[in-house]
Amino acid sequence: MIRRHPVALAVGCLLLTATLGLLLRPLAPIDETRYLAVAWEMHTTGNWLVPSKNFAFYSDKPPLLFWAINLVWLVTGVSTLAARLVGPACACLAIWLTARLARRLWPEDPEAGGRAALALAGLAVFALSGSLTMFDAPLAVCVLLGLIALDAARPEDRTSWTRFGAAIALGVLTKGPVILFHLLPAALLFPLWSRNEIRWRQLPGCLGFAVMVALGLVALWLVPAAIAGGPAWREAVLWHQSAGRLAESFAHARPWWWYLALLPVLGFPLLWSPALWHEGRQFSWRQDRGLRLCLIWTGAALALFSLTSGKQLHYLVPELPALALVAARLGRNVPGFGLQPAIIAIGLAALAAVGAGFAPLPLRLRMLFDPASAFLAWALLAVALCWAATRWRGAAGAMILSLGLLLATNLLIGTTRTAQVYDAAAIAARMATHRADGLAFAGAPYHAEFNFAARLTKPVAELPDPAALRSWAALHPQGLIVGRIDQSTPPWQPHETILFRNQDYGIWSVADAPLTERNPG
Repeated sequence: MIRRHPVALAVGCLLLTATLGLLLRPLAPIDETRYLAVAWEMHTTGNWLVPSKNFAFYSDKPPLLFWAINLVWLVTGVSTLAARLVGPACACLAIWLTARLARRLWPEDPEAGGRAALALAGLAVFALSGSLTMFDAPLAVCVLLGLIALDAARPEDRTSWTRFGAAIALGVLTKGPVILFHLLPAALLFPLWSRNEIRWRQLPGCLGFAVMVALGLVALWLVPAAIAGGPAWREAVLWHQSAGRLAESFAHARPWWWYLALLPVLGFPLLWSPALWHEGRQFSWRQDRGLRLCLIWTGAALALFSLTSGKQLHYLVPELPALALVAARLGRNVPGFGLQPAIIAIGLAALAAVGAGFAPLPLRLRMLFDPASAFLAWALLAVALCWAATRWRGAAGAMILSLGLLLATNLLIGTTRTAQVYDAAAIAARMATHRADGLAFAGAPYHAEFNFAARLTKPVAELPDPAALRSWAALHPQGLIVGRIDQSTPPWQPHETILFRNQDYGIWSVADAPLTERNPG
């Protein structure tokens, strides 16, 4: 199976692992719960132009992921599992496109596509990201579509440049102008790696045409959305969420060297192979245009993202296919490369897990991982994976290692109290029964983490201070208030306390409030 159908095997294994993970773990707050809430509100309001979060215009992300989820719901009805399969489906498409790009870059090597597919499925960060309802796996699809179109482009070939522009437009609709960080360097340096004879003086006209195509396609959504969203939404989308984020991060500010320090994590376990490093030193990168493309692709993105203020590990997920392509090319001469350092690291992690199972953990951690024997089960699975990786080796061994670790971790979550503690369903169930009475969230900013689980059709009021709380309580005498107990919350005893995100959340009924709190005047 590995030799005959490696691409199908990589796609099938990733899809199966991701689907089992979805059945084992809840939506991850606050990102996955927020994005499902935005998709749900698009469904319930029928507004596909301007996304909303908690029924207020949402400018942080473009609409393509939410459109995709709603298109799936048109077929399946509103389903949590169906919506969560959109991310894994994009990851599987990225694997197939990576194999296709490998075949284009190295047509003399018929097995390059299969090795690249197995290698991408064998990158742990890609496998994790592809199992989440996030924007990075869909963005990787857009990047790969753009590079495949670029590889086929010639000066007179308007079709390929149109496809390249369409890939840019899809990237903008997926995650915004950041798609240019991933695609523009390879386009600007096209003559350095392309097999097609495009001269430097011809490049501006070709790229200008592609950019005009991209702008035209994005305008089909952006112009009517800007009119419907109003001035505040237009300013947020056109400045605050694009150029503003590059100059000064609103969150996740980190030093310039942060990505360099995390390269071993991004490339785990492939970058941990001594044989691949040795082969890379022996290989003639100057004579291999595919490796030159991968170097431009990853090097430029690494430099550009390192210079921006906000940094997250998953921002570089669209570059992971390039690492898989490099591993596939170098692996041609060392198909059975070993992963000894990675296996040693996992073995040490297994020992740590066994120790954690018997150690006197803090109360909150002990409550999360109850029963503690789950640590021992995870360690045994990790040891079994290490054995399998030494048996299969190469890209297949990396895939077994990464997907196995992802499944083992999801089993750890799903068989302990962690799944229950991080599930929004318990609080959402209380909120759903009081929809008609009025719902509010006190203290910290509300990220709509309960809107989808409770299937809310009206906004949850945010009560940042006691004055706002008293005013709202006066208008909603039977209302329900939710909030973290350690923050600015109602000054009377909660009706119920629920552990969520390993924090105590209170449920307060306005009917239980003292008279002074219900009548502020």
